[in-house]
Amino acid sequence: MVGHGGTGARGRLASCVGLIVIAISTPGCSSSNRPASPAASSTPVLWGELKPVVSVKELMRDMLDPAADNIFDAVKIVYTKEGTVETIPKTDADWEKIRIGAVTLAEGVYLLKIPRPFAPPGDENNSTGPDAPELSPAQIKAKLESDLVLWNAKIEALRNVGLEVLEIVKNKKVDELWDAGGNLDQACESCHIQYWYPGDRAVLEKLDRRLQEMNERSRGPDRAGRGR
Repeated sequence: MVGHGGTGARGRLASCVGLIVIAISTPGCSSSNRPASPAASSTPVLWGELKPVVSVKELMRDMLDPAADNIFDAVKIVYTKEGTVETIPKTDADWEKIRIGAVTLAEGVYLLKIPRPFAPPGDENNSTGPDAPELSPAQIKAKLESDLVLWNAKIEALRNVGLEVLEIVKNKKVDELWDAGGNLDQACESCHIQYWYPGDRAVLEKLDRRLQEMNERSRGPDRAGRGR
């Protein structure tokens, strides 16, 4: 009885081990038949809905333009009868103001990716009459929708200047602020000329003059030999 029982127990144990091996092996064999799990999406998921509050015109006036002024006004030269007055950042507060402008630009310009009116209700810009200098909101919208790649390229160009200024602030490179101001002016005006007042000769001339002044200031006597 003992011997037979032992043999039976060993037989049952062997059978159980065999079943266990089969059970373990089966998922590995059948896994190739199961559909692969979908790859994780590379598109960032927003934490909530984005709803615009103001028009593009108001967003520029109330947020992006003041932020840009923090950068434009950080370095400048004013010529008076008493002499030349140069403004540069000197204190931590000066640099912090520039940083606020850069962060606001780099982050805030992405709000232009959210569809919104181009002007408040009833505001048609200066788009009436012959040779109107500005496009109407409807004309701007049509231009944008005809080439979304260009619209987003303009946004990225402005954002890149914001990122550039953040690096300048981090290292407190005063001289590089002159070039950054020129880059910012060019990014702003190239977008305005494309969508707001295309072909405006006066604006083009203003842009050329301002860039030339920026270049001359950055190459002043104490900066002779600097290259762009």
